[in-house]
Amino acid sequence: MSYDEALADQLREIASGVAGISERKMFGGLAFLVHGNMAVAASGEGGLLLRCPPERTDELLAEPHTDEFVMRERSMTGWLRVDPPGLATYDAVERWATIGLSYAGTLPPK
Repeated sequence: MSYDEALADQLREIASGVAGISERKMFGGLAFLVHGNMAVAASGEGGLLLRCPPERTDELLAEPHTDEFVMRERSMTGWLRVDPPGLATYDAVERWATIGLSYAGTLPPK
């Protein structure tokens, strides 16, 4: 499965103007990075991958349509997957993207 182009366009619009923003194809999707740190991505498996403050992981996982981001059979604290039903409106996409973009902006540049 390829990533959702419409979702990628929404993310591109939301991320425009963020200092240090770049795009890179990663994990079969299209990732948006802030100063080299992945913030949010249109996932190749559908939905969104999102970086978040590790201390907010459990809080955000309690929300509908969210799940742990699992890589090589390991869940990753500070990373979430938001399934397509949780991205039904532009406002929902913007909310999730802003969490990722804001957090990635606090990390040291790579």
